[in-house]
Order: sequence, then structure tokens, then C-alpha cells
Amino acid sequence: MSVETTSLEQMGRDLGAAIAETDEYQRFEQAKQAVEADDEAQAHIREFNQLREEFMFARQTGNATEDGMQKLQSKQQELHSLPVMSEYLEAQSELQSRLETVNEAISDPLAVDFGGEAGGCCQD
Repeated sequence: MSVETTSLEQMGRDLGAAIAETDEYQRFEQAKQAVEADDEAQAHIREFNQLREEFMFARQTGNATEDGMQKLQSKQQELHSLPVMSEYLEAQSELQSRLETVNEAISDPLAVDFGGEAGGCCQD
């Protein structure tokens, strides 16, 4: 491996470590752990995922209904209204916003979207 590649990889590790130390990341991790430890939230997540799988199967087989979609949306709203889940979603949104800012800072001098399209070829 070249010195340049090793240096870039180290900068990547340093960047990852710096991101892990941000308030946004710390808040996100705490919120994630709170959701994982909350029995009520976990039960709602299981129910939502089961309903979503059933709806997706119904959609694939041509049997999806508006009622099924409304039930899924209602269950999602119920899940998102839990205080622990609301905190998680807000923390996730703030972290994503921060990471987008970092992505822009990396992408600007490269004239590519580092986090999105940097590895692709021949994309429209």
C-alpha cells in the first residue's frame, strides 16, 4: 500500500472517530440504546414490521388495499408518537443533517458526491 493510501485511510479513521465524538452522534447513540431497551417501543416496532411485511406481500400479489395502507400508516404514527421513538427520530435527523454537511465538505473539492455517487460509473 502506498503512503498516500495509508494516509487517506488514517484520515478516514480519524474522521470516523471525530464524528463519533460529536454531540449529534452521542445523542443518536443514547436515543438508539433507549429504544432498544424500551419494551413498549420494541413491541410497537415488531407490530409495525409485521404489518409492513404483510402489506408488502399484499402489494406484491396485487392484493393491497387502501385500508391496509391506512392501517400501516396509523401503526407508524403510533410508533413515532412514543416519546422514546420521537427522541430517536429527532436525534437521527440531526445526525443525518450533520453527516450531510460533512459529505458536502468532502465532496466540494472533488466535484462529486462523495457519500452518494463517488464509486459509480456512467451515471446519469
